[in-house]
Amino acid sequence: MRAPRLWLLAPVLVLAAGWAGARTLPDFAAVRAQYRSSETLVLSREGEVLERLRTDPTVRRGAWQALDEVSAALRHALVVSEDKRFYEHSGVDWAAVSAAAWANLLNRRTRGASTITMQLAGLLDAELGRPEGGRSLLTKAQQALAARELEQHWRKDQILEAYLNLVPLRGELVGIDALSRTHFGKAPHGLDARESALVAALVRAPNASPGVVARRACGVLRAMQPQADCAALGFFVSAALQRRAFEPAAGVAPHFARQWLASQPARGERTPLNARLQRYAQQSLGRHLRELAGRNVQDGALVVLDNASGEVLAWVGSSGRLSEAPEVDGVLALRQPGSTLKPFLYAQAIAERRLTAASLVHDAPTQIPTAGGLYIPQNYDRQFKGWVTVRTALASSLNVPAVRTLVMVTPDAFFRQLRAFGLPLRESGGYYGYSLALGASEVALLQLTNAYRALANGGRYTPVSLRLGQTPAPPVQAVPAGAAFIVGDMLSDVQARVPTFGLDSVLGTRFWSAVKTGTSKDMRDNWAVGWSERYTVGVWVGNASGAAMHEVSGVSGAAPIWADLMRWLHRHEASRAPRPPADLVRQPVRFVAASAEAAREEWFIDGTQQAVFAIKSGAESTGPESVKGQFDADSSRAAAPPRARIVEPADGTILALDPDIPPAHQRLWLHAAGGQALVWRIDGRRAGRGERLAWLPWPGRHKVELLGQGGEVLDSIGLEVRGAALRAPAPGAL
Repeated sequence: MRAPRLWLLAPVLVLAAGWAGARTLPDFAAVRAQYRSSETLVLSREGEVLERLRTDPTVRRGAWQALDEVSAALRHALVVSEDKRFYEHSGVDWAAVSAAAWANLLNRRTRGASTITMQLAGLLDAELGRPEGGRSLLTKAQQALAARELEQHWRKDQILEAYLNLVPLRGELVGIDALSRTHFGKAPHGLDARESALVAALVRAPNASPGVVARRACGVLRAMQPQADCAALGFFVSAALQRRAFEPAAGVAPHFARQWLASQPARGERTPLNARLQRYAQQSLGRHLRELAGRNVQDGALVVLDNASGEVLAWVGSSGRLSEAPEVDGVLALRQPGSTLKPFLYAQAIAERRLTAASLVHDAPTQIPTAGGLYIPQNYDRQFKGWVTVRTALASSLNVPAVRTLVMVTPDAFFRQLRAFGLPLRESGGYYGYSLALGASEVALLQLTNAYRALANGGRYTPVSLRLGQTPAPPVQAVPAGAAFIVGDMLSDVQARVPTFGLDSVLGTRFWSAVKTGTSKDMRDNWAVGWSERYTVGVWVGNASGAAMHEVSGVSGAAPIWADLMRWLHRHEASRAPRPPADLVRQPVRFVAASAEAAREEWFIDGTQQAVFAIKSGAESTGPESVKGQFDADSSRAAAPPRARIVEPADGTILALDPDIPPAHQRLWLHAAGGQALVWRIDGRRAGRGERLAWLPWPGRHKVELLGQGGEVLDSIGLEVRGAALRAPAPGAL
C-alpha cells in the first residue's frame, strides 16, 4: 500500500515546524520532579507513612509509579491497545498514519494514528491536548513533531512510565496508581490480565458506560490472550467501576496530620511522631474504651510530648469507629479540666510562700460568700478528711483545701498564673471565681499536657513543637524551679494518695512518675496527665457530644490508659526522680494534735522550713496557719478561753435557693467556734444547739444570733435568702 501524497501537507508542516522551533518540551527528570500527587503522605520521624490526606480537591492522583512497579500485564495491554509498534517507531507510526488517511478517504472507521509518545506530548503541553471537537490537522502535525523531539531525548521506558502516571483514566482519576487503588483496591504491580485490559479500555474512552468498557476490554484481552473467555467480563467491569476503595484519607494520625500540614512543612519533611508509639497509643485507647462499654463512653484522646524538645511523639484525636463524631479532635477540643489545675494552684501558693508542702489545710464543709451567693465546694467522695497537709490535699485531690488555697491566692492571680503556663482561658479569673480551683474553665488537652511538661522542666514553659528538629523557643519561667519540684514530688507520692485512691492505685508505676487525675461536673470529662523523666502524657476520656458518662472517673477512665502508655514508654527505659534545685532544703517535720499524719522529711523553699506544725485556736475559720518551732515551757499555761463567734456564714451573706432542688435538701450549715454549750437563735426563735447547725432557709432577711449558756448574745450576723416563695417553718421544725 502506497503512502498518501504528503506533499499536500507541506504548508501545514511548515507552520508546525515554526511552532516546534519556538517551544521546548521538558525532560523526564523535570516532569518527574514537578509531579504532584493529590495526596500528601505524612511520615513518622523514622520515615514510615502514618497518614495519607487528600490535599488537591480538583483531581485524584496517587504516588508516581516507576515502570518496574507496574505489572507486565498492564504494560502489554497498553501497548497492544494504544500503540502496537511503540518499540519500533521514533514517535510517529507512519504506517498507522497512512492507514488512517486511506480510511478517511474511503469513509471507513479505524483507530487513530496517535502514538503513546504523541499522546504524552499532548499531556505535557496543554496546547497539544485534545480540544473540544477533536484536534485540527495543524495540531496533529505539531503533536507529531513534539513526539519526534521526545523520542530524541527520552528513552522508551521513560515515555511509557510518564504516560502511565499522567494519562486521565476515569472521572477525576489521573494516572495508574489512583485508578488501580480506587477500582481494584491494590497497587499497580498487582494488576492481572483482565484488570489490565479494563485499564487499557478506559484509556481510549475514560467515561464510557460499563457495557462499552466491557466490550473494548474484551477486545484488548483477546489481543493479549486469544483464547480468553469474556463471558463474565461485563459483571467484573460493572463491579470494578462501582468500587471506591481509595479513601480520601487513611492512616493512624488523621487529626495530627491536619495540624501538621497547616504548619506548611517542606515536601517530604518528616514529623516528630514515633510510628510504633502512635500505633500502640491508638490501640490502647480503643481497647480501654471498649472495656468501658455500657457506661456511655464513646470518645477519648491522648498526646505524648518529649519533655526536652516539646515535640509531639503521639497524637490520637479520637476513638475512630467507636465515636459518633470521629472528625472532632479531642486533643484540641476545649473541655473542663476538673482537678488537673490544682498542681498549678499549689505551685503558685508555694512560690508565693503562702504554703509549704507540710502546711495544714482544713478539709471540712465550707461556705464561701460570693457576689452570686454561697459557694459550697464538695469532695469527689462527699467525705471530709479534717486537717491535712498540702501534700495530702494535692495528691489525694481534695477539693475544699484547693478552694481555700485559691481564696489566699485570689482567682485573678491564679488566672494570670495559668496563662503563664500556656493555658489561655477564655474569661477572666473573676468570671470563674473560686470554682476555678476545681477546673470550671475550659482547656485543650494539648495545652494542659504541655503545661504539665513545664512542671517537668522545672517550671519553664515553651510551646509544643509539631516539627521535627525545630529549634525550641526561649523558655518562660512560669513558676520557680523549687515550687515545680515540690509539686512534682507531691504528685509522685504514693502514700499521700492513699486517703482518696488507696494503696493499690492504677496511678502507681514501678518507675518515677508524677500524675494527676481530674473529673469535671457530672462526669462529662475525665483526665489523667503526668510525666516521667523524659515524657509527658495526657489522656482525656468522655463524649464529644458533652453527654455525661456513667460512673466513670479519672481513675477508672483516663488513668488506665495513661498508665498503659507510661509502661510502654518505659518498658526498656528507666525514669529517675529529678534533682532538687539549689534553693530547696529537706528537713524532718512533725504534726501536733490536729493532724493524724506521721512525722516525715519534707521539702521546703529555703526560708520557709519549720519543724513542728500545729493549729492555732480558731484557725478553722481563717484557714491554715502554722506554729513555728517547738512549744515552749509556757505553752501549757491556762489561757483565757476565746469568745465564741459565728464562723460561717459571713455577715451579709446572700443565699440563692435553687428552684430545681427540693427545699428540704438545701440546708445551710451554721458554724460557730470558741465554745461548747452554744445556742442558735434565728429571727428571735430558738433554732438549735451546738457548734454546728443545719438550718432550712426560707426567703427573706434574717438575723442569726449565737447565745451563751446564760442566754447572752455572743455574736450575730444578718443574711438574706432569695428564691421561690416558701412559708417559714413552725417553731421547732428547723
